[in-house]
Amino acid sequence: MNGVFSLSKAQDKVVTIPAIKIQTPDGLPVNTSTFSNNGKPMVIDFWATWCKPCIMELDAVADKYDYWQRETGVKIILVSVDSATAQSHKVANFVKNKGWRYSVYLDPAGDFQKAMQVMDTPCTFVVDGNGKIVWMHSSYMEGDEDKIFAALKELDTKHK
Repeated sequence: MNGVFSLSKAQDKVVTIPAIKIQTPDGLPVNTSTFSNNGKPMVIDFWATWCKPCIMELDAVADKYDYWQRETGVKIILVSVDSATAQSHKVANFVKNKGWRYSVYLDPAGDFQKAMQVMDTPCTFVVDGNGKIVWMHSSYMEGDEDKIFAALKELDTKHK
């Protein structure tokens, strides 16, 4: 599959969330190692306000987010890779205007992006309830949100 792989089979890739300092849109520091969802899965999505495929993906997921949460308990975390000068209020206002109910963080220096080996946006990671990265996908084509949900459901069946 183009752009999709299982990280459990890719030993050279990041397998857990590295401890990197990023920030909230209000400028408060956050260490990525503290990302958690009470033992339930998370989706970490690297995106930018100027990235049309990112916006298409996040809009498509927003339409299904309530269902995904009911089915899997998933929490979606957005990490903006917008330039440092464009971040903060622009990103917060963009997300608010879209009506997205995701947790939003900024990576102004690109440190988290580098640590996660993100080469292109959107870049989406599925993380299990123990903090292990189990799936990743870069780029977006219509219907890719169903692949994210399939990865979440696969996690759900492994833990039952």
